[in-house]
Amino acid sequence: MGENWRVRNCIPVKKTTDRSLGAETNAILESISDGVFTVDSNWRIMSFNRAAETITGIRRREAVGKPCSEVFRASMCEADCALRHTVKTGKPIINRSTFIVDAEGRRIPISVSTAILKDKKGRVVGGAETFRDLSLVEELRKELEERFQMGDIVSRCAAMRRIFDILPQVAVSDASVLIYGETGTGKELLARAIHSLSTRKTKPFVAVNCGALPETLLESELFGYVKGAFTGAAKDKPGRFMLAEGGTLFLDEIGDISPALQIRLLRVLQDKKYEPLGGTETLLADVRIVTATHRDLLVQIRKGAFREDLFYRLNVVKVDLPPLRKRKEDIPLLVDHFIARFNRLQGKAVIGALPDVMALLMAHDYPGNVRELENILERAFVLCGAGSIERAQLPPELWGRAASSPSEGNTITAQTHATETQAIRTALERHGFNRLAAARALGLHKSTLFRKIKALGLALPEHDGRSRRKST
Repeated sequence: MGENWRVRNCIPVKKTTDRSLGAETNAILESISDGVFTVDSNWRIMSFNRAAETITGIRRREAVGKPCSEVFRASMCEADCALRHTVKTGKPIINRSTFIVDAEGRRIPISVSTAILKDKKGRVVGGAETFRDLSLVEELRKELEERFQMGDIVSRCAAMRRIFDILPQVAVSDASVLIYGETGTGKELLARAIHSLSTRKTKPFVAVNCGALPETLLESELFGYVKGAFTGAAKDKPGRFMLAEGGTLFLDEIGDISPALQIRLLRVLQDKKYEPLGGTETLLADVRIVTATHRDLLVQIRKGAFREDLFYRLNVVKVDLPPLRKRKEDIPLLVDHFIARFNRLQGKAVIGALPDVMALLMAHDYPGNVRELENILERAFVLCGAGSIERAQLPPELWGRAASSPSEGNTITAQTHATETQAIRTALERHGFNRLAAARALGLHKSTLFRKIKALGLALPEHDGRSRRKST
C-alpha cells in the first residue's frame, strides 16, 4: 500500500510522516485476521496482506500485479463486483456474502466490505476490500440446520420437532402411516423422509395421487392389468404395487377413493395379496403403505363414505402436519432453505431477503402453505439477479394487501417480530454465533440478547465462534 494515503471510508487522510505512516499501516494490516487487498484504477492488485494469503492459499508475490478477478474467482466478480460498484457509486459495501475459489479449487464462503482509495488531492486512485472467512460460520450453520431438518423438511417449531423425534422409530417399522395435513404442507416430503430412513430405502418409492385419477384408471394404475383385460389392453402392464415391490407405496388423498376400491385395498393390507385386472394369478405384495389426506376420515366414516375397517388398517401411526400459518417461526428457516436450493439449481448467488420482505412473508397466512411460500420465492428468484430479494420482487397482491391494511395489529406484530429476528440472526451468524460479540454489535447487554433469543425461539448451535474446534 502506498505511503501518501490511507483507507478510511473513502476520506483522504492528511500526510504525516510517510515512512512512519506506511510502517504503522502495514503492521496493522498484517496483524488482523481479515483479508485485505487494494487495487489500482486498472483493477490490478497493489497490496495483499498475510490473512489474504491464508484465506485464499495464494502467495502475495503471486497475487500482486494481477487482476483481482483472476486471483479471487469470486461468485460476484463478473456480474456484481462489490468493489466495482463502490468505485462507481462512491458508496461502501458492508458485509456482503459471497464465495471465492481458493488455490486448491475449494469454494470458501466470505463476507466482503469495500471502500474507495483517494490520494491527498481527493482523486480516486483505486479501491480497497476486506474479506472475512465464513467457513466456521457455515459449519455452525450446517450443524444448526441438521438439528432442524429431516429429509427435505425443515422446521424448528415444537409440533414439527415432535414429528422429527418419532420419525426414525416409525421409519424402521413396517407399520402403515396415515399423514394428515392441508394441501401444500409437505405430506409427500414426509413420506419420502420415512422411506429414506427405513430399511427399504434402497428399493423404490412410488407415489400416486388418488384424487387426480378416475376410479377405473386408478384401479388399473394400482394393480396393473393383463393383456385383453379390457378394450385397448394390448399387453400386460404392471401396477404401482408391483413397481414399488420391496419399497414404499405412497397413496396421497386416500380419502377420495371409491368404496369398491377401498375393499380391494383392504385385502392387500390384510393378506398382502392382489390380482391384476383381468388376471387370475394372485400376486404377493411386499410393500410398505404410507397414505395421506386433507380430509377428516372420521367424518367421512360417519357419512358412510369411508370404511371404518380400512381406516384402522391405515391409521396404525398417525402424523398431523400443521399448516404454515401455525408454524410461522419456520418461515425464516424455510426462506433460507429455498434460497439455497434455488441458488444451486439456477447457479445464482442471491444472499437472502431484505427485512421488509421478511416482514411481509411473516405477515401472510399462506392458504397454500409451504408450497405457496416456495412459489413466492421462486418468482422472486426469477426477478432477482443477485444481492437480496426486494419487496418489488414479491407478487403484487402480497405487498399490496399489506399496504392496504397497515392498521392490522397482527401485521405490525409480524413485521416487528420478523425484523428483530432477522437482525439478531444476522448478527449471530456474522460473529460465528458468539453471543457476546453479537450483543455488542447490536448495542444490547448480553442478558438482554439472551432473553430475546429465548423469546423469539431462535435456535443456536452447540458450539459458538469464540474458538475453533480441534480437528480430529
